[in-house]
Amino acid sequence: MLKYRTLDTPAGAFTVVVSDTGGVRAAGFTDDVGELIPLIHPDLRDPAEPADDVGPVAGHVRSYFDGDRAALDAVVVEQFSGGEFMRHAWLVMREIKPGAPVTYSEFARLSGRPAAIRAAAAACARNPVALFTPCHRVLRTDGSLGGYRWGLPVKRLLLDHEQAAA
Repeated sequence: MLKYRTLDTPAGAFTVVVSDTGGVRAAGFTDDVGELIPLIHPDLRDPAEPADDVGPVAGHVRSYFDGDRAALDAVVVEQFSGGEFMRHAWLVMREIKPGAPVTYSEFARLSGRPAAIRAAAAACARNPVALFTPCHRVLRTDGSLGGYRWGLPVKRLLLDHEQAAA
């Protein structure tokens, strides 16, 4: 059984969906869990119920927004994709440091496939655990924001927050 909780953050409502082991399976800047459940791979998808206790995840999110840029590193995520590159890219994405965003081309290079810029962009677009796997830290080659499932104002706020805490 999955459980979820919506937290108030400076970027707006943020909902996390966690497994019974506490791993985050979906997260995003929404108060509608129905937007998040379809992002979870079918092999990991279960019914989700609201819960006050989602383990230490809520505390890590609060610490992050209070200025502890490393707080999210301790959060366990449970992502799954059919493709080896996607899984690897998500692991690499978690290594992108706050305050040091990279471009899609740099991200593709870091992921071991420098020519796979579209695949790197797809890894960002399909990321089901926003914030914890920080796709907001990947920018267009010209340094502009590009897209973000939860809106460019949220992406800008997160990047500015991380830069200010640097």
